Amino acid sequence: MVRRREFIQNLSAAAATGILGLGTLQGCSRKKSTVVLDSPTFDLHCHPVFFVTKGTDRYPGDEAVVKTVDEMNTGGLSGTFISLVADMPLIKITDKGVVYEGGYQKWEAWAQYKRQLTILKELMHFVDARFVTNTSQLTDDTTGKVAAFFSCEGGDFIEGLDLLDEAYEDGIRSVQLVHYVPNHLSDLQTAESMHNGLYEMGKEVVRSMNKLGMVIDVAHVSEKTVKDVVGLTDSPIILSHSILKMESDRPIGDRAISKEHAKLVAETGGVIGAWPSGFNISFDEFVDNTVRLVDVVGINHVGLGTDMDANYKPVMDSYSQFSKWTNALRANGLSDEEVQKLACGNALRVLSEVLK
Repeated sequence: MVRRREFIQNLSAAAATGILGLGTLQGCSRKKSTVVLDSPTFDLHCHPVFFVTKGTDRYPGDEAVVKTVDEMNTGGLSGTFISLVADMPLIKITDKGVVYEGGYQKWEAWAQYKRQLTILKELMHFVDARFVTNTSQLTDDTTGKVAAFFSCEGGDFIEGLDLLDEAYEDGIRSVQLVHYVPNHLSDLQTAESMHNGLYEMGKEVVRSMNKLGMVIDVAHVSEKTVKDVVGLTDSPIILSHSILKMESDRPIGDRAISKEHAKLVAETGGVIGAWPSGFNISFDEFVDNTVRLVDVVGINHVGLGTDMDANYKPVMDSYSQFSKWTNALRANGLSDEEVQKLACGNALRVLSEVLK
């Protein structure tokens, strides 16, 4: 069995010898920010590094990262959670949706987390984005560069609370308990229940995240898991990307949530990121579904979670559409103050309450 120390040494060696493939980014052209909106804007969940971090070696896609970050800035995005993907080597996308194969051996999930984190931190040197860890760095900025908070989709790497502490020191400020591969923290929304909600280790992680000042993300978890988290947390939580259920045969309809599920998140003072995936028939329907979500949980508990650039057939596939979304919400009868809450105010409130 390979020990944790050996994994970390191997990762350091990989970064030092350049096999992570970051050098080509130095030659990429970058556009300067051209839009600074009067009020801040925030995306609760995105993956501009998805194509770079996939697999074991460099994956073609570094220019796509630059393009996405440029669009964040030209589209006026103030801040976002850029998410690592804990179970990335184990999942694949098929015509029937996301499936997984195999599982991690001890320390393998931690090694994958460290590998992706190394890439993401290196990328920050080559794109017009700022790595940040608290809300003042977002609200006090005058550079016009998007503020990048780091998160991880899936807590597979948390094999002990000491590793959660280390992730916090690494700058991770949000963890989604589970992604597509069953893990030791909680039940999945898209799989049969294994332990009826939040597992014992998951309960410890929730308490520790509260203590550290990390945002708990309950996207992809079962409704029973959300109930368990709500019963434990003393801080607002987020469900970074989902949408209310409609017809049962909708594409990726098993990722949508019930009204009761949504209200649980709001009960903590939390926020749900409206998700512009292919669940929505069109961009206009996504706007309508955003308003439906507001009608259910209230104006103080909805934001935006794009899942860019790893979304399924997105109806919003560029940050240049951010203003189109906010303008459409106004056209649907929301006031400027209400739109500002959806665009950033609600997310900023949660970050301000949670992050230490």
